[in-house]
Amino acid sequence: MVRRKREKERRPPFGMPKGIVLLATPEGWRHSVLTVEGGMLCGCLADVPVNAGPAKARAAAAAMVVGLAHDFHEVPVDVTWDPPREPGSWTAQVTVAAPAPNTRG
Repeated sequence: MVRRKREKERRPPFGMPKGIVLLATPEGWRHSVLTVEGGMLCGCLADVPVNAGPAKARAAAAAMVVGLAHDFHEVPVDVTWDPPREPGSWTAQVTVAAPAPNTRG
């Protein structure tokens, strides 16, 4: 009888994103990406200038999260920004995008 080693299913190195916190700081735009598993990835938006407006920073943060979800989980996601509660701070919800309806011709 030959025994095979059970291969453990590898988890992606980055958890499934569920939210974003974006902060304007004097040093630049900072972000925290919250994951479904309870993890957090923090950093700065390196490609966004310090003096860029909030719309540009939100777009860059959303694009980053969409890319991470695609690259690590092969899942399309939508990012929905909440109304700001205080100046210099924004939050967003990340959800799996609804699949396109099948069209038959």
